[in-house]
Amino acid sequence: MRVQHWQDIASLAVGVWLLASPWALGFSGVAAVMTAVLGAAVVLFAVEGLWLPSYLEAWCEGGVGLVLVLLPWLTGFADQAQASRNSVLAGLCVLLFAVWEMVDDPELQSRWQAWRRTHLPH
Repeated sequence: MRVQHWQDIASLAVGVWLLASPWALGFSGVAAVMTAVLGAAVVLFAVEGLWLPSYLEAWCEGGVGLVLVLLPWLTGFADQAQASRNSVLAGLCVLLFAVWEMVDDPELQSRWQAWRRTHLPH
C-alpha cells in the first residue's frame, strides 16, 4: 500500500486521539459518547482513504470535522471546557486535513476543471 495523502495518516492519529480522549481527559456523558463515535468515524474514513484513495472520503472527513467543531453547542456540553476544547480543536484539525487533501488531490482538480469547462462561460 502506497500512501497517497499524508493527511489521511494525520486524520487517523486525530481519530485515535478522539477515541481515547474521554478517558485521557476524564470527561463523560454525551460528550464522551459523541466524541468517541465521531472519532471512530474519522478513523474509518482515514483508513478508507489509505486503502481506497478518493476525494469523496475527504469530503466525508470534512463533514465530520465540521460536526466536531459544532458538537459542544449541538449536544449541550459547551459548558464542559475540556471536552469542548478537545472537540473544537480536533474538529478543526480534521477539517484542515480534509480541505488540504482536497486541494492537493489531482483527481478532484481534474473533475473541477472539467466541470468549469462545461458549466462556466469562457
